[in-house]
Amino acid sequence: MSDKNPISRRAAALGLAASALAPATAFAQEPQTYSEDEILAAAQRFFGAGAEGLATVVSRVFDELGRPNGYIEGNEGSGAIGVGLRYGDGRLRFKGRRSVTRVYWQGPSIGFDTGGNASRVFTLVYGTTNPDSIFQRFPGVDGSAYFIGGVGVNYQRRDHITLAPMRAGVGFRLGANVGYLAYSRRRRINPF
Repeated sequence: MSDKNPISRRAAALGLAASALAPATAFAQEPQTYSEDEILAAAQRFFGAGAEGLATVVSRVFDELGRPNGYIEGNEGSGAIGVGLRYGDGRLRFKGRRSVTRVYWQGPSIGFDTGGNASRVFTLVYGTTNPDSIFQRFPGVDGSAYFIGGVGVNYQRRDHITLAPMRAGVGFRLGANVGYLAYSRRRRINPF
């Protein structure tokens, strides 16, 4: 080797090997996300093929928020006459993880809202791959128009995490309210 080229063959080989591994390492560290087709298929299995407007709602959420890291499949009941309560439970799944986390939620609301409903809830989870980060309060505004069916969605945000619950239910509930849902590891009677 001459003095004009201070880089040895070994250093050059190591540099090439490191640069070849860098993109694979960066790709492996990116959180895994669900595609729109995967979410639509899972939501159709969960709600049943007859859920009116489901594809439109899923498409709208993807247009606004992108690809989710996970989702919750669950059930809930709620009722209101100005002041309302909502209780639910479900199972949280993240892309690339085998484990499923049991989740409960409850919360109060206040607004121009009356009626009651029972719903199946499919919630898209954005901004986290850690199940523990879901266990907190998420504020949200909800406008509901349940007349014996249909699918509706609202967004709940806290810090860098966004939840997008899609609800298909039966009952009669009409109005708009503001409140929060507190997600927990165990069922709670007290919504506060």
